[in-house]
Parts: sequence; structure tokens; C-alpha cells
Amino acid sequence: MVVFSFWQRLLMALINSQKKKTGVIAPKRFVQRLKKQNELFRSYMHQDAHEFLNFLLNELVDILEREDQAAKKEGETLSPSEKTVNGPKNPQANGVQKEPLVTWVHKNFQGILTNETRCLRCETVTARDEAFFDLSLDIEQNSSITSCLKNFSSTETLNAEDKFFCDKCCSLQEAQKRMKIKKPPHILVIHLKRFKYIEQLGRYKKLSYRVVFPLELKLSNTVEDADSEYSLFAVVVHVGSGPNHGHYVSLVKSHNHWLFFDDENVEMIDESAVQTFFGSAQEYSSNTDHGYILFYESLGANKS
Repeated sequence: MVVFSFWQRLLMALINSQKKKTGVIAPKRFVQRLKKQNELFRSYMHQDAHEFLNFLLNELVDILEREDQAAKKEGETLSPSEKTVNGPKNPQANGVQKEPLVTWVHKNFQGILTNETRCLRCETVTARDEAFFDLSLDIEQNSSITSCLKNFSSTETLNAEDKFFCDKCCSLQEAQKRMKIKKPPHILVIHLKRFKYIEQLGRYKKLSYRVVFPLELKLSNTVEDADSEYSLFAVVVHVGSGPNHGHYVSLVKSHNHWLFFDDENVEMIDESAVQTFFGSAQEYSSNTDHGYILFYESLGANKS
């Protein structure tokens, strides 16, 4: 039995209400529901696309989990004869609860990071895994996604006041810390930290740095086991010079063609035009269209 979430039903209702088979869909009902679900989006202020992405993915997971629980409860109310015909609902092995529900969101977007800390006295390595839906990367001027990922996984020494408590030594010790991707996701979402708090200014500033994001990306130093190859298929672009105002547009690759989406305007662009959204080589530039969120799809045969 397929149980559709509210968001899916709402989207289908919007599409079906259109008299024409082609055209645009005004997202008013979607935005109204979004504001009702989360007060963060209720004001008329400029909202952050990364915050929206995180909210949307986590909300979808919550909805799918609630629907799965509702379906299981419905199965528990069936009569013994109905259970025999339809098969067991929510089977358990030796009374042990099954693993948490793995939704299509997890299958496509979730990866696993490993935070490794090595004690420099006893060489014991402590590893802690954590799941992620996207990677937020610090950026530098005239850099690339590859270099940003390399910095993300670089080794950090913990000493002085930042010493690590080693369970084996039972004391604070100097250590080396490193973050690696243990399990890369099928869809790798990379968020570039273009909005940085500047203490001297007492406010956030947009970094217009030029960060090259290739059409084909290989994760080599970042992944634990082997190289993973990805292909760029979508980019969310922030248009504007500051963090509190601006506009979002997107680039999407569909049927081997790149499309440029700006509200109700959609046009086909050449693949070479993607590089115009890398950022600005100079601090002050008339170009304010910068890549902000990147979507890469794994070229591997099997989905993670």
C-alpha cells in the first residue's frame, strides 16, 4: 500500500487544477502550508534556501515515518483471518524491534560521516559515526569544491585547552582529529558557506568568492574506502550582494540539457554557462550570481 504525504497530494492537486498541460504553478498554497508548519518562514524577510532544504527533507522523513506507523497500526486492527490473507504486519524477529524505517529520503540523500580521533600517546583511534543529508563547506577565494572537501577532511591537532579525553589513558591527551565520509550518499548535496559572521562589522556578510564546481566530481581524499564519482545535475544560485536580501534562481540538467529557472521564466542555456555562477575573483564585482547549493548524483550503478 502506498501512502502519499501531504506535500505529494498538494503538488498533485496543484498540477491537476491547471487547465493547461503546460505553464507555471503558483506555489501560494505550498508557501501557506510551509508558514503554518514552521514559524521561521512566516515573516516577509529574505529566507535561506539551505535552511528550507533541511526543513523540507526532515519534514518529509517525519511525515513518512508517521504514515508508516499509521499503516502498521491499521494492520494491527485487522481480524486474524485478514492478517493471514494480507500477510504479517510489522514482523519482528524473536521479539526484537526491526531497524528504523529507511525512507526514500534516506536512500537518496543520506550519507554517513566518521569522526576519527587518534590519541597521540597510546595511538588509540576513537571513531564516531553520524548521518548527514548535506555537507556544509567553508570556502576560500579562488578555490574549488575539491580543495574545500580536502580542507573539510584535513587533520586537526587537538592540544593545549582543546586536548582530547582518551578513555584508554583515562586523561586529557594531545590528539589528531579528522572527518571522513564513511558512506557517500546517492545524491550528494553540498552547501557553500557564503554567509559569514564578521565580528568587526557585527553582522553577516556574503562571501562572493570564486569557487569552481566541476560537472564531474571525484571524492578521493574525503571518502574512507574508494573513489566515488559524481555528476552535477542542479545548482541553487543566490543573487544579491548581501545575506538579508536577494533572490534565488536554479540550474537543472534535464535530458542532457541545462535549464535556467527564474520564477515563472524557464530557458535553455549552454553547459558552459554554468561556470558563470562560480563566483567573483575580485571582492567587489558587479556579478552577484553565485552558486550556493550544489546537487551531485552518484555515477555508481548501485544506490547507497
